[in-house]
Amino acid sequence: MSDPVRTVLAHSPDLMVVRFAFAAGDRGALHSHPHVQSTYVRSGRYLFTLDGRDLEIGPGDAFIIPSGAEHGCLCLEAGELIDSFTPRRDDFL
Repeated sequence: MSDPVRTVLAHSPDLMVVRFAFAAGDRGALHSHPHVQSTYVRSGRYLFTLDGRDLEIGPGDAFIIPSGAEHGCLCLEAGELIDSFTPRRDDFL
């Protein structure tokens, strides 16, 4: 188990697009941030926790994470997530 590999694909002050590559067993620790986040599952399967609710998601699924919502995931099957953040996450630069 390791941390997912993060790649910033594009950014401006108002928007950032990031690819996260996960191996099976990788975790995105529970956290929250002031940014609104959109997550698109490019590949793989994940058990996502969003404000205390568990969701199993797979290829083609997409959802919005509101500002301040606690969220995280466990990768069940290796794959990639494409996340967009508004505004940009300067901590990723």
